[in-house]
Amino acid sequence: MTPVRSIAAACNCASLRAAARHVSQLYDHHLAVAGLRNSQFTILAHLQRAGPLSVNALAQSLGVDRTTLARNLQPLLRRRLVSAGRSATDARSKQLHLTAAGLRRFEAGASAWSSAQSQFEARLGAHQAAALRDLLGSVVGIDFELPPSPLSKGDQHD
Repeated sequence: MTPVRSIAAACNCASLRAAARHVSQLYDHHLAVAGLRNSQFTILAHLQRAGPLSVNALAQSLGVDRTTLARNLQPLLRRRLVSAGRSATDARSKQLHLTAAGLRRFEAGASAWSSAQSQFEARLGAHQAAALRDLLGSVVGIDFELPPSPLSKGDQHD
């Protein structure tokens, strides 16, 4: 039997999650001056770059499920930084749009994001940061060929 301490120290998932939380705190700290969290800034950035997107397309682009995206969209919709309307091509689908206020908030956040990015790269090193992004891109690209989860949709965690 493998000791629990050995499992915890060697767990890829736990290490990735701890690193993600640690780095997210840095970006959230910087983005707070723009009134945004990193998850919100990322949504605004995707909509700014790609233009209007369906909820499904945005969720897929972000690599999150629709429930997680809906939770992260709520404050942006309430603050009218993003609007949701019917798709012109499919009345059953919602189309998400970056509003003028959302674009201004994104632009304010871009400076804060740049500061966070610079601080991260200064501490880790620009070459290591680029290598890390490449490595993480490879991780995201892995097809683990997972069967459907035995958990019901409502029981799954993000």
